[in-house]
Amino acid sequence: MSKPGRVCPLRYHYGPAALAVAPERRAETLYVMGGLYGNRPALDAVEVLAAAEHGPVTFCFNGDFHWFDIDETAFVEINERVLRHDALLGNVEAELLSQGGESGCGCAYPETVDASVVERSNQIHACLKSTAQRYPSMLAGLSRLPMYARYRVGDVRVGVVHGDAEALAGWRFDISALDDPTNHEWLVSAFLGANVEIFASSHTCLPVCRRFDLGGRFGWIINNGATGMPNFTDTQFGVITRIGTMPSPHQRLYGGNLGRVYIDALALVFDADRWERAFLACWPTGSPAHVSYFERIRHGPAHALINAASSG
Repeated sequence: MSKPGRVCPLRYHYGPAALAVAPERRAETLYVMGGLYGNRPALDAVEVLAAAEHGPVTFCFNGDFHWFDIDETAFVEINERVLRHDALLGNVEAELLSQGGESGCGCAYPETVDASVVERSNQIHACLKSTAQRYPSMLAGLSRLPMYARYRVGDVRVGVVHGDAEALAGWRFDISALDDPTNHEWLVSAFLGANVEIFASSHTCLPVCRRFDLGGRFGWIINNGATGMPNFTDTQFGVITRIGTMPSPHQRLYGGNLGRVYIDALALVFDADRWERAFLACWPTGSPAHVSYFERIRHGPAHALINAASSG
């Protein structure tokens, strides 16, 4: 597990106790949006969603807002627009800041992911890093971003991470891990250690929402998958997480309530044709990103909406 793209560097680790003492930010409505992946039409669509809300909206881009945006104009625009709001490091941004390449893309892919996928991710990141290095002032801005954040929405405490409660590139908020009974004890300890009722994450690139019995109270984990790519079979919309004190003006895909706080997965319908053209301009047929992602961009991944939704 020490090969580039599979390793989770020690600098990525923080643990639940770090979230428990993080400064608490208040929000009336919180949008958590991991995996924008350099998709400018998706960023436009987020702003349209927020404009329909009945009160102020806090944006938190919880990592990997860069990825496909190797075009300099796109890279600069994404960086400037995202950093006007709350943002966290994802592994993509963290490895833009690294001096060496020993961690590759920083995804810390598990062994279940094919080696060819890992290698292509490393190649994509190397291309992006070449673009980013032309903008040292932007890299300096990225270097000031935290790996996690803590919010209070109504009377509910929310821990926002990129990966999981332990590490920036952790995979224990992946759907398979959340549904594994042997992981339950660790999950309970993560909620208690972080002193939160909700974890919001992304990293694993497939959305999932689950409710857990913590013994007398409930905890929720909601992973938005990808803001800037399709998340379900035969779809072309992204997904964002909304946590708010008022009902959403937008129809939820799935979610639930924790007391008076609403927890929603929302569809993010962006201009898919415009996004495809921008993608192909940077990543033509045969390029690493095209091989790994174009089928998903066109048709979505092998992931069903019903599997993402919480049975709670």
